[in-house]
Amino acid sequence: MSYLGIDVGTTGCKVIAFDEKGNILSQAYREYPLYQPNQGWIELDADEVFRSVEECMQEISRSFQMNPPVSLAISAQGEAVVPVDEKGRCLARSMVTFDKRGEEFVPFWKEKLGEERFFEITGMPLSGIGTVNKILWWKKHTPEVFENARYFLCFEDFIMLRLGLDPALNYSLAGRTMMFDVKKASWSSEILGLAGIDSKKLARPLPSGEAIGPVSDAFRNKMGWSERVLVVCGAHDQPSGALGSGVIRPYLAMDATGTVECIAPAIPQLVLSPLMRQNNLCCYHHSVPDLYITLVYNFTGGQLLRWYRDNFARFEKEQAKLQQKNVYDIILDDLPVEPTSLYVLPHFTTTGTPYFDTNSCGMIVGLKFETTHKELVKALLEGISFEMKFNLELLANAGVEVKKLRAIGGGARNDHWLRIKADVYNLPIETLNISEAACLGAALLGRKAKENINDFSSLVNSIIQVKRVYEPNQMNSRRYQEKFEVYKRLYPALKQCILKN
Repeated sequence: MSYLGIDVGTTGCKVIAFDEKGNILSQAYREYPLYQPNQGWIELDADEVFRSVEECMQEISRSFQMNPPVSLAISAQGEAVVPVDEKGRCLARSMVTFDKRGEEFVPFWKEKLGEERFFEITGMPLSGIGTVNKILWWKKHTPEVFENARYFLCFEDFIMLRLGLDPALNYSLAGRTMMFDVKKASWSSEILGLAGIDSKKLARPLPSGEAIGPVSDAFRNKMGWSERVLVVCGAHDQPSGALGSGVIRPYLAMDATGTVECIAPAIPQLVLSPLMRQNNLCCYHHSVPDLYITLVYNFTGGQLLRWYRDNFARFEKEQAKLQQKNVYDIILDDLPVEPTSLYVLPHFTTTGTPYFDTNSCGMIVGLKFETTHKELVKALLEGISFEMKFNLELLANAGVEVKKLRAIGGGARNDHWLRIKADVYNLPIETLNISEAACLGAALLGRKAKENINDFSSLVNSIIQVKRVYEPNQMNSRRYQEKFEVYKRLYPALKQCILKN
């Protein structure tokens, strides 16, 4: 038998079948387009998303003769929402996280509720990205959509509806909507009342790992599944990835390096202090009981290496083609052993936490004629690591301490970057025996409900094993700490220049 984990992202979806030991039996991926019909609008067609998920399930179903699926759960992007009518038909495209239409309603919440009260209820610093603001946009600008909507659904509950079930939404994904009372674990009557949104138009919030019911017979027959498959409440994609990397105890954090660099620590209690709010640090339910999670991230992230590859790595690309190697392996080979003398501010796009500054920009400081391309490459990695160290420092000041990180994503495959991170953070970095953390986290939640597993931590720890530990080099860490004190002055200095101009 097998357990399905479904990951629904902004530009594509992945479905993976895992066996009882967490090994991948089969997987499929599909991309889908983002639509930008107007400036600041970023949309998905939810029908296209579901068709892509369905195609992935059909593809891997062909290999199920020996390992039929018994459960499935969904890891889903946050904030994105789609309105559906009584028959489950989509009434509009889904606004995704970075659709800017919700910014119009930030002043409304400041006036009606205030930023402090909003954060106290939701655990989310007030911003325009929340699902509630997207719904308010429909209410104001396309009232026929708002009035005709039977449900406003995120992608987990939307897919459940298409699988023939009453929609349910896990606590972590509900937390991203900015309508959820994070203390009471229920929809906030105060926020819904001010927004004029009926809670009956929202899915049932339930804990991650809660059984919902079997897929409909019609869908099961379409997939060719001989047995009923249990649908289980999954998680927001970051808590699902944290679960899938074994981050299920305090002081441990997931470090996911991809297009975005994101660190997500497990927290034993809600931390809703002024420091968290002032630094745009959220706090909401983890995907495992009695734990919470927060996120710090940099939107430049791994894109910085792609920028270098596309603009400066012509020779490396030629070598990669000749040697039939990954171009990044060549770019990152033979980097200087010691810290560089350069400083890179990785603000090549919107900054991420804590600033969310759309006007900042990248900086490379300290270039000389003798600077080599390998020094520049290492400095890019140092800059991203310094930015995340700054976020870790903010977390520690707010009472969220991280003592160890587990690396996942593309960056977890590179020895050089992991050594830099360990030295800059002055913390151990662990790599794991798994590669698809978000899907694995969802699959584990499905298995938990299907088999009624009480000691879930033991199951997780038995499947997810530490492969290697990168301990910090103390000499390098001391030098990086000195550089870090200089690094922290870069953004304030740049901001002053931007303001003056």
